[in-house]
Amino acid sequence: MFDSLTQRLNGVLSSLRSRGKISNADIENTCQEIHRALLEADVALLVVNDFIEIIRERSLEVLPTLQSGTNQAQAIFEIINAALVEILGAQARRVRFAKAPPTVIMLAGLQGAGKTTLAGKLAKFFADQGNTPILVASDLQRPNAVTQLQVVGESIGVPVFAPEPGNGIGSAVKVARDGVAYAKARQHNMVIVDTAGRLGVDEALMNEAIAIRDVINPAEIFFVVDAMIGQDAVRTARAFLDGVGFDGVVLTKMDGDARGGAALSIAHLTKRPIMFVSTGEKLTDFDIFYPDRMASRILGMGDVATLAEQAKKAFNSDAAAKLETKFTSGEDFTLEDFLEQLQAMSKMGSISKMLGMLPGAGQMKKQIDNFDDAEIIRAQAIVQSMTPLERRDLKVLNGSRRARIARGAGRAVSEVNSLIERFTQAQKMMRQMRGGTPQGLPPAMAGMGPMAGGMPRIQSPKAAPKKKSKSGNPAKRALEERG
Repeated sequence: MFDSLTQRLNGVLSSLRSRGKISNADIENTCQEIHRALLEADVALLVVNDFIEIIRERSLEVLPTLQSGTNQAQAIFEIINAALVEILGAQARRVRFAKAPPTVIMLAGLQGAGKTTLAGKLAKFFADQGNTPILVASDLQRPNAVTQLQVVGESIGVPVFAPEPGNGIGSAVKVARDGVAYAKARQHNMVIVDTAGRLGVDEALMNEAIAIRDVINPAEIFFVVDAMIGQDAVRTARAFLDGVGFDGVVLTKMDGDARGGAALSIAHLTKRPIMFVSTGEKLTDFDIFYPDRMASRILGMGDVATLAEQAKKAFNSDAAAKLETKFTSGEDFTLEDFLEQLQAMSKMGSISKMLGMLPGAGQMKKQIDNFDDAEIIRAQAIVQSMTPLERRDLKVLNGSRRARIARGAGRAVSEVNSLIERFTQAQKMMRQMRGGTPQGLPPAMAGMGPMAGGMPRIQSPKAAPKKKSKSGNPAKRALEERG
């Protein structure tokens, strides 16, 4: 979503770094360029002005204290990063749990913002942490909203309280009140109430939301907003804040190609924190919002902390420890280990998204966008078509075995050969890497890049030329040595 803004900011900061000694005029030019970049990203003018003022004041204040030998551009960059974190909300806030369960969370927002899907993502998020959530279907206006929530709840194994069919039938207020009572009786410690939206803010919408709020007394009210609607997101948020009130914001559709101004505006203008972000269509595409990590992404520094967290969730700790022992003891990395890695990588979601979290990913945007996530599935099919012996010992893979593997995986023999070639290169790299793995990531992720189809290949070291054998004839040998 922030690709265009990131590229613009990177250009501005690169220009600043190339100047060496920075003057007041350089800072002013930098502020003007950032001002234009933020306006093009659809950030609210008030937010842009506040942001630029912070940068200008702090930069001009610190500039006289910087010695000529120091990296002045880096000091200005740190000021910009800190200001961006402040604009995004400064610190991540966790959900407030009620002292006496259940903790009731109410979702509010316009129709089309993705509240129903978000309710399922939120329920799965808390269920994975050991909670016992229940979903309450209080959106009785939108056609099939109740059915959609039931399908979502069934897919994640979370019960749904839905006594009314919806489609304009029933009382949303009564369903919400009865849903909380039902949760207490069944000892659910969390209740997530999905409410109706409208195409625009109107009196009927506000009255129903206020009535639901008053009968369920929620611990948290989350305003769910589509991050792709730009400045309308801010206006709608202010209307809900004045009408119903809310405690936090959840941004949906953050994987879209919009300019992202809502994310940079809404927290600063409403003084309410962004709690979560929805980054895709899958129920697992859901993350806690960290202002510092988002600022890091926007400035092109990646988000290694989130990547490491996702890796730790996906990789089994016992398997990772086993592989680490194998890695450090000098044993070769086998295709069985590779298969475990592929299966764990599949749990992490889109490989393109993961690569986008790496520092400097903006410079490889074209290659990352062209990466085929289905290559991981094809690679798994090829390895799973091998026998245990073939996975452990590549030397037995003759032509007939490779043809059989290709038929079993439904792929061409050339694809099998290509995978084996890349795996052999990865084995060599793993041997060279012994003695250290990337910090923050489990050992299982070390060196996975060359094995995934479409990733940059490692050039094999050229073999040293063989020495010519010397002739056994003394006369000939003397001529060779002279030559």
